[in-house]
Amino acid sequence: MKEVRLHGRGGQGGVTSAELVATAAIAEGRYAQAFPSFGPERRGAPVAAFVRVSDKQIRTREKVYHPDIVLVLDASLPGIVKVSDGLKDGGIVILNSSLCEDDIRKQFGLTAKLAVVDANTIAQEVLGIPITNTTMLGALLKATGIVGLDAISDALDKRFGKLAEKNKAALRRAYEETVIYG
Repeated sequence: MKEVRLHGRGGQGGVTSAELVATAAIAEGRYAQAFPSFGPERRGAPVAAFVRVSDKQIRTREKVYHPDIVLVLDASLPGIVKVSDGLKDGGIVILNSSLCEDDIRKQFGLTAKLAVVDANTIAQEVLGIPITNTTMLGALLKATGIVGLDAISDALDKRFGKLAEKNKAALRRAYEETVIYG
């Protein structure tokens, strides 16, 4: 089983991202669950969402305390939240950032395997808005292969309808531009 914790801000689409990954995994014939963790937070407040994907039935329903993968939608969050808390040995942090690897590691104290993409720029240029959720899914797929591109494309079509094409373009561009370190 692969467990993912997503960090974002309210309104950025972190919960939607989790649901899209779970939908894609189920379409591939696997088991999956996705759920948020937030209380009365307002738009812009830090939030987390979780995804589990497995070839076997998933019986646990608790939040993910020890993820294999951490996906960070907002570049400012590692300065506020210790995003790598509980990350399993050999796990990966996938970060939205325009910083170079050395600066990221120094500034945020990240020592894990790292995948980086400037999702803010991609989202702004492709979508016309700085919402990075579908853009970061491209980085997630490149760094982990947790679901296939066809399955996530189908999930985007179902979720976004006419807006799916732009979201798929942002996802593909992030997939191409993601750099993996370590």
